Amino acid sequence: MDDNVRARYLRRLGFSEAPEPDLEALTALHRAQVEKIPYETLWIKMGEPRTTDPRAAVDTITGPGGRGGYCYHLNGAFSELVGSLGFDVRRHIAGVQGKPEDRPHLDRNHLGLTVHGLPTDDCPDGAWLVDLGLGDGFYDPIPLVYDEYRQGPFTYRLRESEVDGGGWRFDHAAGMSFVGFDTAPAAAVPGDFTEKHRWLSTSPDSGFAGPVVVSVRTADAVVTMRGCRFQRFDADGLTETLVSAEQDWFGALADVFGVTLDDVDPADRVKLWTEVRSKHEEWLRNSTATQQE
Repeated sequence: MDDNVRARYLRRLGFSEAPEPDLEALTALHRAQVEKIPYETLWIKMGEPRTTDPRAAVDTITGPGGRGGYCYHLNGAFSELVGSLGFDVRRHIAGVQGKPEDRPHLDRNHLGLTVHGLPTDDCPDGAWLVDLGLGDGFYDPIPLVYDEYRQGPFTYRLRESEVDGGGWRFDHAAGMSFVGFDTAPAAAVPGDFTEKHRWLSTSPDSGFAGPVVVSVRTADAVVTMRGCRFQRFDADGLTETLVSAEQDWFGALADVFGVTLDDVDPADRVKLWTEVRSKHEEWLRNSTATQQE
């Protein structure tokens, strides 16, 4: 990674200089990214082309507009950053299980990451699970040791994968947007995800065809804009506020999620808001129909 690009990336995370490649720095970088660089699907609604090339994701994240992406971009870019800082980072094929009725899988709908060479008493072999690409994922790196882990109000579990006996399974906290994910141990390359990314970002059958999602993680909460619904999930449960005015919606994007969309022209902003309102009204109709059944 070019020194100037790395410096811009680090500045966005709140670092004035490059840290040493140790566990303290990895934890600080992980926390900063999930807080400051949103999981977002705005680009899908605006028809912007994206690839699974992590270097292209770095360019997007370090450019104007406060942009983020989904797993291929957020984990891909982070792997480029920490790799350039001297961390031993590895990419893996993974699969997110969205609902309890879905089967666990490794269908490449997620890019997994691990960082190695950072041993502690609780993690003697020095391997850590990191993930910046889930929206409501974990806040700190997790030792690649099978156990339960408490972070803020949320409890997670790491165990052996039932899909790939050599891999691992992350079981999410209750009430989150997905059940968990499985990860294969072998190293992956960006091309492993090309076809799945194309389907996820363009198919009307993809979950991303629904309302736009923008999300960040704090030490004690998940904060999300889902269509026109502003949500906070913390120890007290889920609270939700409707943001139905265009000015307020774009204001929340900028003030809460850091997404200014300075790289988007006014006409495309209007198209985006029209799409957001349309999907919100569709959600309202479906919700009303479900309640009446």
